[in-house]
Amino acid sequence: MKIEVKIQRPEKTLKVDVPKNSIVKDLLKKISINSTTIIVTRNREVLDEDTKLNDKDKLELLSVISGG
Repeated sequence: MKIEVKIQRPEKTLKVDVPKNSIVKDLLKKISINSTTIIVTRNREVLDEDTKLNDKDKLELLSVISGG
């Protein structure tokens, strides 16, 4: 399956091949991104690590910002 991943920081877009029945966690591992540093969205809906991916999904990875 081909997944398009738009990364907020640094701003770039990746096209990633993943096996069928992959979940968000599999994708993040493949592109070496720590799940605690980002929020994954699809169609402006937040996804958790166990959400199944679909062929031709367009995901956006938003940086988690914290401060005090």
